[in-house]
Amino acid sequence: MSEEIRRAVGLLAPDGGVIEVRALADGATHSGYFDDYERLARAVEALDADPSVAGIYVTLNDVNPALLARRANRIKMRLSRKDATTADADILRRRWLPVDIDPVRPSGVSSTDEEHKAALNAAERIAAYLAEQGFPAPIRADSGNGAHLLYRIDLENDEAATALVKGCLATLDALFSNEAVTVDTANHNAARIWKLYGTCSRKGDNTPERPHRRARILNAPEEIGVVPAERLRHLAGLLPREDPLQPKKKAAGIDLAAWLLDHGIAVRSTKPYQGGTLFTLESCPFSAAHKDGAFAIQFANGAVFAGCHHATCGGGAQRWPELRERYERRQKRTPKPKEEEAPTPPPTPPDDEHRERALEILKNGDPLTFLLDTFNQSHVGDRLVAECLVMSLASQSVENTNGLHVAVSGNSGKGKTHACTTMQNLIPAAYKLKGTVSDKALYYDDDLRPGTVLLFDDVSLSIDLQEVLKSATANFREPIEHRTLTTERKLRVCTIPERCVWWLAKVEDLGDDQVMNRMLTVWIDDTVEQDKRVFEHMKKAEAAGRTTATDDILTCRAIWEIIKADVLSVRVPFARRIQSSTTQNRRNPGMLFDLIKCHARLFFLQRDRDGDGAVIARPEDFAAAAILYGAINGEAGGQETKLTKNEAAALATVESMGVEVFTVRQLQGALGLSYYQTRRLLNGYVSRGTPYSGLLEKCPAISLYDATVTEGGDYGVTVRRREQYFTFDREVYRAWSNGASVWLDDDPDDGSDGSMFQQNGSNCCQQENGRSEGGSGKDVQDPDIDRSMYVYVQHNMRTESMDSRTSGDSRGACVFRTAAQDLENSEHNAGKMDPASNAATLIGSSCCQRAATVLPVLPPINPADYIPLPVAKNEPCHICGRRPTSSVKRGGGAYLCYECLKKAKQPGKVQPLPGVLDHRTFSRTKVELGRCDVCGEKRAVYRSREAQAKVCDQCYARLVREWNGREGVR
Repeated sequence: MSEEIRRAVGLLAPDGGVIEVRALADGATHSGYFDDYERLARAVEALDADPSVAGIYVTLNDVNPALLARRANRIKMRLSRKDATTADADILRRRWLPVDIDPVRPSGVSSTDEEHKAALNAAERIAAYLAEQGFPAPIRADSGNGAHLLYRIDLENDEAATALVKGCLATLDALFSNEAVTVDTANHNAARIWKLYGTCSRKGDNTPERPHRRARILNAPEEIGVVPAERLRHLAGLLPREDPLQPKKKAAGIDLAAWLLDHGIAVRSTKPYQGGTLFTLESCPFSAAHKDGAFAIQFANGAVFAGCHHATCGGGAQRWPELRERYERRQKRTPKPKEEEAPTPPPTPPDDEHRERALEILKNGDPLTFLLDTFNQSHVGDRLVAECLVMSLASQSVENTNGLHVAVSGNSGKGKTHACTTMQNLIPAAYKLKGTVSDKALYYDDDLRPGTVLLFDDVSLSIDLQEVLKSATANFREPIEHRTLTTERKLRVCTIPERCVWWLAKVEDLGDDQVMNRMLTVWIDDTVEQDKRVFEHMKKAEAAGRTTATDDILTCRAIWEIIKADVLSVRVPFARRIQSSTTQNRRNPGMLFDLIKCHARLFFLQRDRDGDGAVIARPEDFAAAAILYGAINGEAGGQETKLTKNEAAALATVESMGVEVFTVRQLQGALGLSYYQTRRLLNGYVSRGTPYSGLLEKCPAISLYDATVTEGGDYGVTVRRREQYFTFDREVYRAWSNGASVWLDDDPDDGSDGSMFQQNGSNCCQQENGRSEGGSGKDVQDPDIDRSMYVYVQHNMRTESMDSRTSGDSRGACVFRTAAQDLENSEHNAGKMDPASNAATLIGSSCCQRAATVLPVLPPINPADYIPLPVAKNEPCHICGRRPTSSVKRGGGAYLCYECLKKAKQPGKVQPLPGVLDHRTFSRTKVELGRCDVCGEKRAVYRSREAQAKVCDQCYARLVREWNGREGVR
C-alpha cells in the first residue's frame, strides 16, 4: 500500500512542494502538512488502518510553503475550530483539472458493483470526447466508488481561472450526466481536496452489496501533457451560458419537448439548465457516424439551441435551424384551417366494476381489513406498519387534522422499503412520488398535486429538507411557499401543494427530535420468525407463478379515489371522556385524535353526519385508534420514547442481562453487533454535520462514567487503560418505557357504565348485551360476567384490524383490559370465578377475538397457605395451568406450580401513588433506618417525620422525578 501512495503523491505533485493530508472520520477531521513524502506515506498508512476514517484526501494544487509550519510533517488528530486548513487564497497556482464521475445513489453509502462500473464507463466516454477536443491523455483512476480523470493544466489562481474550470465542468455535466452518473461541478475551487490513491474509501457500512473499495490509479501516461488554455476556453464555451435571442419567426411558440416527441426524436434524459431544460438525445440526428453527443436546450425565454459535442459534428455549434429544416422541410409552415365542428359531448363512462366493489366495501364491509389483506398478498406481516400508512393516507381527506406522517425504522434488508412501496401500489399513480430529490426540488415540481405521498427511502434528509418537512407538518392544510429569484432577478413564488404526507424508511432515526416528534414512529418486524414467513411466502409465490390479484389492487385504488374525492371534517363527540397516562409530548395526544378521525373517515359511509356534514366518530373508532396508538408506544414502535428498533432491542437486552453496570464489549457480545455499531447505539454519532442522539441522551436509565482499569499483562507488566462503564437503572427504565395507555372515562350523562366501547344499538359483544329475556333489549347483566375486564387499552396489544368481519353487520368494538396494575379488581375477580374460565368467557366474544390478547387478573398468592408436595404431581396449576405442580393449598383442591410459588415469594415492589409522598419532607440521616418502606429491598437513608416513612436513594430519586414532572421540570 505504501508504494501505491508514494506513486500517487509523485504523480499529483511531480514538482514537489507542500501537500496537505486531510482525513475525514466520524465527527472529526485529522490534518497535516508534508514536504517529506516518505513521512507522508507512513502517516497515511497508519491513518488508513483506522476503521473510523471514512476517507483520506490531499490538496491537488500548489500550496503556499509557509503552511508547512502549521503541522510540519505530522498529522494532528481531531482538529479544533481554531485549527485552519488550506483555503483558496493559500493556493499559488492551479496544476490540475479534476473530473469526478459519481454514480447516483443514496448519500452516505458505497456504490454497488453495477453503479461503480457505470461511473468507470462514463469516464471512458468523457476521456474519448476530450481527446476529440484536443486534450492530452489524462490520469485515469478509480476513486473507490466512482471514477476520476485528472488533466494537467497551468493557470494562475485567480477569478478568471476559477470561472474557466467551472465552465469546463459545467459543460461536461450538461453533456454526460444522466440518471445513472453525474459529473461533480463542485470541484472548481482551487483548494479542493482529492481522494489519495492507495487508501480505502469507507462510506457507510461494508456490505457484500455495497463494499468498501481502495482508490487506485488505473492508467497514467508516461509523459503527462498540459492542456492548452485555448482548449479549456473552447470546452467552457461549447454551451451557451445565457439565453440566446429568440428568433422572431422560426422558434416562436415552439414547445421543444412536444416538438421532439412529434418528430420521433428519442430523448435519453432531461435536466434543468440555465433556467430552462436540456434534452440529451438518444441518437445523433445530424450524423450516422456516432450515436451519443447530441443535445437540445430550450431556455426560459423560449429560445432553442441544438447541436452535437463531437468535433466532426459541429463541436457544440448551434444547429437548431438545420435540425428544424431537416424534419420540417416536407411540411407546410402554415397549417390548414380546421373545419368548425359542433363539440361532441364527452362519452358517459361505463360502469366501473372496481368502483362498485369499492363502494360496497365502504358501505357494508370493512375497508381497513380489505386494504390490509390486499397489502399482505404482496408483503407478509407488518400489519401495524401498513395500518399506520393507511391512517396517513386517510388523514389527507380529513379537514380538521394536521396530517399523519410515518417513519418506519428497522434493520437493513428487512422490508421497510417494500412495505412502503407495496402500500403505494394500492393508491392511484397520480398521488405518489418516489426517488431522490434535492433540497428545493419539491417546490419546482409542477406535476406535484395535493394529497401526494412523498416516500424517502433510506436517505439522510438534509437540513433544508428537514425544514421543509417541519413546514409541511405545521401547515398541512395550506400550500408551502418558497420565494426565489430567477436568472432575470425577478421574484418567483414556488409552492408545495397542501395535504402531502411524508413516509420515511430508515435504519437510524432522522437526527432531529423536532422532526421525529411530528411522525408516527413504527418498527418493521425483523424477527427470525418473520424471516421464515417471508421465505415461505416467496416459495409459494414462485411455485404459483403469479403475483397479487390485480382486481384487489384496482379496488383499493378505487377506494382511495372515492375517499379522496372529498375532504370532510370529523367530530369526536366523546372527546372529553378520553384520558391518557402520559401527556408530556403534546403532539402525541393530537396524533391520537387524528387516528380516531382517520378511522372514522375510512368508515365514513357507515357513520352518521351532523348538520354541517361532519362525520361523527364512534367509540369503536376510538378503540381501533387506541390499540394502534398503544402498539406504537410499546413493542411495535417508539412514539413516546423516539427509539429505533435497534435501540429498543439494546435496552431490552441490557434489562434481560440483569446487570447494573456494563461495558460496550459486554453489550456487543449480547447483541452480536460490531463494536463500532454498539458504541454508536450508546453514544450517538455525527454524520455529515448532523448529530444523531444515542441512548445516553434518549434514555434516563443509562448513565456513563470513565474509569482506569489495571490489568496484569504478560511477563509481569502491569497495563493500565481507560474504560467506559455504563450504569443501568432497571426501575427508571421500566417507568420510562412503560408506554402510553388511553381509555374512556365513565360518562353519566349518556348512561354508559364506562365498561364498553360502543353505542346503543351496536351488536358487538352479543353474548353480554343479548342476555336479556326474550331479546327485550333491557340492560340485564349476567352477574357471573366480570365487566371490569372491558376497560383498559394497554400498550402491549397487537392489532391487525378490529375484527375479521367481511360484511358490515358487526360494527361494534370493545377492548379487553390486560390486567396488569389493578390490585382492587384483582381481589374482586378472585372471589368470583377461576381466571382461566373468566378469560375463556371473554375470548368467546365473537366481534373481539382479534382485538387483543386477554390476560386475566390473577388473585394474590400467600405462600404460607400452600404445603409442599413430597413428589411433583401431574395436576394443573390453578393460577397458570402449567404441569406438574409442587404444592397444594391447605385444605386441598388447589395445586400450585413451582414458578408461581417462586414469584409469590419474591418481595413485591410497590410504587407509591403520585403525590402521596412529598420529597421535600424527607431529610437524609446517618443513623441506621432499616429497609426502604417502598421497595423493601435497599437500605433506607431518607426519613420523613411528617409522613412517618423512610426511603432509599432510588425511591427518593423517583419522588423527585415525579414532583418535577408535575411541575413541568424536564
